[in-house]
Amino acid sequence: MFFMRVDKYLWCVRFYKTRNKASQACKKGHVFLRESRVKPSQDVFKGDLLKIRKNQITFEIKVTDLPASRVGAKLVFQYYMDQTPQENLEHVEKLRYAQKHYRKKGLGRPTKKDRRELDDFLKETNDKTKE
Repeated sequence: MFFMRVDKYLWCVRFYKTRNKASQACKKGHVFLRESRVKPSQDVFKGDLLKIRKNQITFEIKVTDLPASRVGAKLVFQYYMDQTPQENLEHVEKLRYAQKHYRKKGLGRPTKKDRRELDDFLKETNDKTKE
C-alpha cells in the first residue's frame, strides 16, 4: 500500500477512537498536512508530516509506515514518529496547574450531598433559636 486516506490513517494509529471522529477533526481544520488543512479524503504517504490539534496540544507526527488496518496500542509507534515539541506538552501541564490553582477541589458550587447537609444544619440551628 503506497497511500491511505488521512482519516483512516488517524483512526488506524489510534489518534481517534472512531473513523467518524477522525473525519470530523479533518473537516473542522484540526489536521494539517504540509502546512495546509486537509479534507478527510486527502492521501497520506510515507514520510509525510502531520500536525494534529487535539486536547489543546498540537501533535506533530511523521508517517513512517502505513498500516493495513487498525493496529494494537503497543504497535502504533511502528507507524509514526512523534516529533511534538516539548513546549507543547509543557503548555498543557501549565494549563492544568493553573486550573487547579484558581479553583481548588471542594470549593465552588456545592454538591447535592453538601446542599442537603447544609440544609439540615440550618434547619437544626433555626429550631434551636426558636426555643
